[in-house]
Formats: sequence, C-alpha cells, structure tokens
Amino acid sequence: MQGAHTQLGSHTIQTHGVRLVRKHTHDWVVLILLAALVIGLHYAPPFKRFVGEDMMTGIRYPVKPSTVPGWAVPIISMLCPWVIFICIYFARRDVYDLHHATLGLLFAVLITAVFTDVIKVAVGRPRPDFFWRCFPDGKQLYDQVTGDVICHGEKSFLTDGRKSFPSGHTSWSFAGLGFLSLYLSGKIKAFDRQGHVAKLCIVILPLLLASLVGISRVDDYRHHWEDVFVGGLIGSIMAVLCYLHFFPPPYHDQGWGPYAYFQMCCPFKQCHKTNNLQLQVGNTIALSRQEHDRKS
Repeated sequence: MQGAHTQLGSHTIQTHGVRLVRKHTHDWVVLILLAALVIGLHYAPPFKRFVGEDMMTGIRYPVKPSTVPGWAVPIISMLCPWVIFICIYFARRDVYDLHHATLGLLFAVLITAVFTDVIKVAVGRPRPDFFWRCFPDGKQLYDQVTGDVICHGEKSFLTDGRKSFPSGHTSWSFAGLGFLSLYLSGKIKAFDRQGHVAKLCIVILPLLLASLVGISRVDDYRHHWEDVFVGGLIGSIMAVLCYLHFFPPPYHDQGWGPYAYFQMCCPFKQCHKTNNLQLQVGNTIALSRQEHDRKS
C-alpha cells in the first residue's frame, strides 16, 4: 500500500490534468446539459393541486425567512466538499482522485436536483405556509362551484408555495455531503475493522450537517417532514450510486483511490492475470492447510 501512495505523487494537474479532462469530455458535456435542465425545471410551473378550505388547517403556518437560504445550498453541497477534495489533492498530488471525486460529486448533486425538481413539478404539494402565500392579507376566497382556492398573493411566491415535495435543500445536501462522507470514509479507511471510533465520527459529521439543513426546513415551515425524509432519501441514494461509479466501496482494500487510478497503474488484462495467479496460489495454500490438518 505504501508503494501505491508513493506512485501517486507523479500524477498532478500539470502532467495528467488535460489528458484526463479530454478523456472524459462527454461526461463534462452531460454535466452541462444536466445543469441546464435543472435551471429549466426551476422555472417550470407546478401541478395546480386542488386546495379546499378544509385543507387549510395543516398549511396555515406563518411565513418565515429561511435559516439556510437558497444561495447557500450549492455552497454546502458542492463547494465545501470540493474544497476538501482540493486539500487532499495538495496532500497526495493525485489528479485522478481530484477529477473523479469532482465528477462524482457534480453528478450526484445534479442528478438529485433533476429528480427533485421533476417530482416537485409533478406533485405540486402546497408548503406548510401556503395559506399566507395565497392570502397575504388573511382574506380567504374560494370558488363557489369547486371549492378550490382563489389566491391573490404574489405569483412567483405562490408558485414556489406549490413545490413542497420533496425538499430540494435536503436532497442537495444529502447528495453532496453524503458523497463527501463516503469519500472521507475511503480516504481514512474508516471500515478497516480496527475499531477506531474517531474515524466514524469524521464520516458522520457531513451527514449531521445535511440532517440539520433538513431540520431547518421543517422549523422554517417551508416543508412537511415527509418532504424532508424523501429528499434525504433521494440525495443519499444518488450519492451512493455516483460514488460507487467512480470509487471502490469504502470498506474495500483499494477504497482509498478511484478505479481510474488502479486501471492506469495496472491494465485490465495484466491485472486479470495477476488476480488469477493470486487466486490459484490462495487455493493451493488452502488445500495444503487442509491436508496438513488431516495428517495431524
């Protein structure tokens, strides 16, 4: 393992960065398309769900400013993890790790954002403070025939009031910080069966921060608890899928580095032959031990 870490020093942004980006040009193009789709979905009108007078009881909470504003979400979910990636890059000088960690993080967050926004638009669930968005002066008005609300609040604020399910703040946070948690667990070998609880605390810390973001959305009456729960679930699933696409599982012996690095160091055919040889040697040793046990 020490030899592998020594080799990492020769793969920097200057020596391998341009080549690596060119090799993954299609991935970066897909990321740009996903970002454009997220922006488009943000302005898409949600499904206008029926809201009757008897339904207003559960969505009559006061309008409060967000504890975690919208502009802070990309900072928490993308910029903060990326700063840690950069710090680890300067410590290990491995551009493969930096590039694939960045790709995995962006894919996790942007795919999560697309899923979240599509569901938001399709469901159109009113937020807990929908009443005051709909009737800012407190004067209620309903259709005499259907009983549906006739809102007279600010249009953009009202449109956003129909995008409660699931929580975007929560899904973004769990996607980005969940990815960071997996990344750190691989780097510090948190699951090396040595029982170092301090490592586990480091892994849990990003998840705690993501949980606090979700809790703030309920406390600010911007989301129902179900919105936060499902948002966290979506973000966590995408974080795991995208991480495992670029890195071995954190508990793996090679969990400290991306697949691309090991493929670069050991071509597939050569590694395949080596693995087969190791398997044969292991089987021979096992048979020898069994024979020795029988004789003894």
